Amino acid sequence: MLLPINAKRLIEEHLIESERIELKEGFNPESIVHTMCAFANDFNNWGGGYIIIGVDDKKRIIGIAENQIDFILKKIVELSNKIQWPYYPIVEPTKYNSKNLIILYCPGGPARPYKAPKSFGVASEYKYYIRHSSSTVVANKEEEKELIGMSNQIPYDDQINQKASLNDLNVELIKSYLQNIHSGLSAKALSFEELCKSLNIIEGPNEMMKPKNVGLLFFSNEPEKYIKTPWIEVTIFQDKIGDKFREERFSGPLQNQIISALQYIKNSAIQEQVIKVPTKAEAIRFFSYPYTAIEEALVNAVYHKSYEIDAPIEVRIELDRIDIISYPGPLPPLNKDNINDAIVISKRYRNRRIGDFLKELKLTEGKNTGFRKIRSAMQNNGSPAPVFITDDDRVQFITRLKIHPKFEPLNEPISEPISEPIKSETIFHFIELNPNCKRADIEQDTKMPLGTLKRYLQELIHQGRITKVGSKKTGGYVVIQRGRLKHRGRVRK
Repeated sequence: MLLPINAKRLIEEHLIESERIELKEGFNPESIVHTMCAFANDFNNWGGGYIIIGVDDKKRIIGIAENQIDFILKKIVELSNKIQWPYYPIVEPTKYNSKNLIILYCPGGPARPYKAPKSFGVASEYKYYIRHSSSTVVANKEEEKELIGMSNQIPYDDQINQKASLNDLNVELIKSYLQNIHSGLSAKALSFEELCKSLNIIEGPNEMMKPKNVGLLFFSNEPEKYIKTPWIEVTIFQDKIGDKFREERFSGPLQNQIISALQYIKNSAIQEQVIKVPTKAEAIRFFSYPYTAIEEALVNAVYHKSYEIDAPIEVRIELDRIDIISYPGPLPPLNKDNINDAIVISKRYRNRRIGDFLKELKLTEGKNTGFRKIRSAMQNNGSPAPVFITDDDRVQFITRLKIHPKFEPLNEPISEPISEPIKSETIFHFIELNPNCKRADIEQDTKMPLGTLKRYLQELIHQGRITKVGSKKTGGYVVIQRGRLKHRGRVRK
């Protein structure tokens, strides 16, 4: 089966982290089965990895003899069956610089933990193998316990979505993606199902093939039909109180969301200032916010948010700062006390597949460089240092970018007219007319972004004007009038 990433990009472009690539000068069955097992276990949720046979560890192309290719391919099938449970990577023989290579794509397996034989002796014991940096090692006792605890825990983005079908994937979006990454896959040469299998965005028996969540997020026109709040909300405030603001929601495929939201923020909040220095030929240029910092922070939010939580990514553009908020907070070992340290390393990723697609589109690097890039961009622009915020329970994660000190607070971030926002009175009136209504009912009626609606509902509750009654699943909102609940058309003491 063909791979979406060709050998040139894997070897030369540093597209995939070194931890996720194993180069093999020749075919060593024991070493290869151990690394296959380690990638299948995907201990850090990196998304598995690649084994390239025919390239040495200095990236010199050694190649494989033509008469050895079929033998190696058959042996790989045998190795797959030696792993407990059987695990089959995607294998592609290919040519690079006129020499034969074999590439194994080993995604995180659906039935971890996996074991492999330590050797091929008669009574060889089986061991759990994992990746430590760019090496394959036997898991120690603590790691073994943790790996067993991860049994059948597949990251949400790599799970099958039972509510959707293959018809919900858009072949034109897939073609556009393949073109953007200069893939060797051909939508003309392969059937739609073969194409999706090569991208590892579908899974299941032939009669019940289903898309994975990552496939819907990138290649469905309306991922929100199947996944909770997978969009970006941008709110631009035009006064300190927060009464005057403009909101935009960016939905659809993740890559389109990112591009559209970034362009909107760039047009709305970024201004340039030029200062001519008499003694210098070149003028000094700086911006209200460096675009690179905003881009990195937003892509980071898309990459690391949980798509199981009913909360979109929020971008709040205040007069003097930009807050980019995602839910929940960072994974351990990061916490509120160490998140602003000079060197921050996160061992694990929440979404192992989303990161791969973002990296292939060159929207992120995924090498723990995000914080450093944001800090560097802010420093080079002469802006205050960014602040990364979470709480004790890691409920949310905020990247705060403060405006350049030479810029006065922007009174009108965008030049187009600002439409009057929907006030809390509209929500209050709807609840009054529709007692016991649910949040989804209010959202559908008002067309208000979810983040803003939540904020208004919370405000009305704090004001003592409404309350929520009933259970979490069946309950709804009702109006409080002078210390009494107005419930189902009756006033109740």
